[in-house]
This record gives sequence, structure tokens and C-alpha cells, in this order.
Amino acid sequence: MPPPGTLAAVAAAAADDAGGVDPALLGDFLDAVWTAVLDRRRLPAHRTARYRAVGERAAGAGVALRALLDLYLSAAWRLWRHLPPVAGAAAGADPGAVVDAGEVLLRASDDAVAALTEGYQLARRQLVRREESARREFVDDLLTGTSDVPGLVTRAQRYGLDLAAPHTVTVVRAGTAYTEGSALLATLERRLQGSTADADALVATKDGAIVVVSAAPDREAVRQVLERLRTVLGPPDRTGWRAGVGRPGTGGGAVVQSYEQARRALDLARRLRWSDPVADTADLVVHEVLLRDRAAARDLVRTLLEPLRHVRGGPEPQLRTIEAYLAAGGNATETARRLHLSVRAVTYRLTRLRDLTGADPTDAAGRFALQAAVLAARALGWPDDTET
Repeated sequence: MPPPGTLAAVAAAAADDAGGVDPALLGDFLDAVWTAVLDRRRLPAHRTARYRAVGERAAGAGVALRALLDLYLSAAWRLWRHLPPVAGAAAGADPGAVVDAGEVLLRASDDAVAALTEGYQLARRQLVRREESARREFVDDLLTGTSDVPGLVTRAQRYGLDLAAPHTVTVVRAGTAYTEGSALLATLERRLQGSTADADALVATKDGAIVVVSAAPDREAVRQVLERLRTVLGPPDRTGWRAGVGRPGTGGGAVVQSYEQARRALDLARRLRWSDPVADTADLVVHEVLLRDRAAARDLVRTLLEPLRHVRGGPEPQLRTIEAYLAAGGNATETARRLHLSVRAVTYRLTRLRDLTGADPTDAAGRFALQAAVLAARALGWPDDTET
């Protein structure tokens, strides 16, 4: 048996070496090594299995693996000088016993460290899986709505979201689906940390899209998030990404609304052939108003644009002419430049539009009618939409 207090002193010193971890994590390691050295044998398997359980317990308690291994290795080298074959005159009397003691001590340390590491890593993987599952469940509840609003607000704080403050949702899609845990998402999350002033952004995936829930105290905060998003995702013409931005709001319900608005903005921008890769719901208010009464929007399209179906080449060239003419402020020369046509060709098309639709694009009232009709047509997917 070791002298009274020897093993306790070794354990306390080793715990100090490891940064103050609980010396109780050593369990019976020192006793086991002492006995193994006297018997000149390895640690038995049942004892090694105990250290695997210690590794699991340490992982659950949040002890760093480095500190846990430092505790055991420090305990081993501190115990060395106290071992019977090594202490005092015994070392000189039997040098072979000293060698044997060293081998047993090193082998015991190696076995214990391997078991500790295995148990720790297995536990950490289980913890990570549970954390990922909890995070995914939270994201789903946040974006689809839950009756437990107070619980949702409390859970949100764990992920750096203060739902009592204004938040907005940005949804990003590309040609290929985004996946959870990818390097791209990790990079995006790092770039967004702290960019929204009073809360961190939550970055996740849902249905193959990136979803960013971020604080939106003002338009500048939203702009910063979009800037960082553009930087990480790269040129949209290379990766094909498009983003939709919902309106800011407070509370869990507002996040759901903003998420749905962002998704609708993405879909509407695609149909409108929106030139900017980012479609903000705030910029699509007119289109939403047009689509609020779909029957009226369809009637408007049929009334003004239906005759364009029968024009040679289809309605698309005429629609592009209207859009370019309106974007050029009613200037035929600028319209010709944008469409790479002659001014005469543009003038001819405008005359044909007037004759076919009954609305004069050179007249303010006619321009307004045609603009509303074209916006509705794009939003409805006309002429491909068979219901229009």
C-alpha cells in the first residue's frame, strides 16, 4: 500500500497542472498503476473500460480533452518517484525492477489515455448530434410557427437571437441545393457574426435553401448582411444564387411571416426576371398589390395584352419593348440603344402596340396601363400560364 496521503497529494498536484480540473476524474487510476507496477503486469481490461466511461463523463461535463489527458499524464509522472521499485535505495538494488516499473507505468498511461480519448470522442459525437438535432428542431419551429411562443423566445436566446427586437429573414437559393454543415455555411456564419449590431445571425438550411435570420434594427443592418452574403457566395452569374428578403418584424410570428415573404419574393423575382440577384419584399409592393386580386390582374392582362399572342414572333419582343421604353423614361432613342435596334424599329413597335392593345405608350395614361399590364403578366407568368 502507498504511504498515507501520497496518492491524494499526487492527484491534487496533477489537477493543478491540468488547470484546476476535478482530481476525482482520476478515479482509481493511481491505485491501479501502483498495483500493476508491484505485480509487473498491464492494467486489466475491466479497469481500462472504466476510463472510457470517465472520458464520456468528462465530455458531458464540458472538460476539455487536453485538460483531461494532462491530468492523467501529470499524475503518472508525479507518481513515478513514489513507486516502490524506484523510491530510495530500491532503485540501485534492483535496476531491472526500475525498468519494469517504467514499462508498466508507460503502458498503463498509454492504455488509460487511449480509453479516455475513445470515450470522450464518442460522447462528444453524441452531444454534437443531439445539438444538431435540437438546432434543426428549433429552426423548423421558428420558420413554420409554434404555439409555444414563450418557449420559442427562450430557445432563441440560446442561438443568439432576441426575438423581442426586429428581425428579418433572407432566403438564398442556387442551382444546387445547399446542405447543412457545409464549409460555405460555416464561412457565411463567421462573416455574419456581429454584423447586425445587437444580435448574431442564425444561419441554417431548409429545403435546400440558405436561411438567414438576422437582427434588423434599421435598413443599414439588413444592407450589411446582404453585403457579406454577396462576398461569401461570390458572383451570382457564376453560382446562380438568388436571394429574397422579407420584412422586419418582432416576435416569433414575425419571423414566420418574413420567411414566407422572402420565399415569395424569390419566386416573384424569378418570374419577373428581376435583374438584381437580391429581391427585397419592400421593392415588390406594387407587384404584390397587383397579385392581391389575381382575377382582376388576369382580366387586365387579357384585355390589353391578349392580342400580342398573335404577333409574329410571339408577345415576348413586344413585352421587352414596353419594359425597355418605360425604363428609358419614354425615350425612343435610349430604348433603341438598350434593345440594340434602330429608332425606326422601336417607333414601329410602339405604333403596333398602340394599334393592338388600344393603349398609346407615348401617352401618360397609356404608359401606366401598359406598365401595370406587363407587371401583372410577368407576375402571373403570362403567356405561359394557361389560366391567364
